[in-house]
Amino acid sequence: MKKIGILSDTHSCWDDRYEKYFKDCDEIWHAGDIGDITILERLRSIGPTLRAVRGNIDHGEVNRHAPELLIFDIEDVKVLLTHIGGYPGRWSPGMKQLLKENHINLMVDGHSHILRVMYDKDLNLLHINPGAAGHHGWQKERTLIRLTIDGNDFKDCEVIQLGKE
Repeated sequence: MKKIGILSDTHSCWDDRYEKYFKDCDEIWHAGDIGDITILERLRSIGPTLRAVRGNIDHGEVNRHAPELLIFDIEDVKVLLTHIGGYPGRWSPGMKQLLKENHINLMVDGHSHILRVMYDKDLNLLHINPGAAGHHGWQKERTLIRLTIDGNDFKDCEVIQLGKE
């Protein structure tokens, strides 16, 4: 059983509540638009494992430490983590095929600043966009997600609201 903390679109914004909510997580996943490399360094200091992908605003040092896409296994779940991926019924070009070919069970992305937790019946996968954790953007609420993965089950999916903009 693994407890996962998920965030995206920090845009160089650090909030001490990231540590508060993720300190008991086994892994932290950042779905891009990190901003400054210090965000990754601080997240890395919280938990044993950090997985992060770059977003469309990331450059320089962040690009050297964060790939565009990660595919990995955790428990009995195959995960795809990226920044721009779309969502069920409106996948980005080529994403549906990539998800099918890799037998993905959980797809996590960011970019839209729109919080979404949706199941895709056609692909038999859970899609999560944690919304935006930073201040930059048009979101009305800053959000994070915590999720437990137990074998191939998703449990205790929790949306954490950081406050209004």
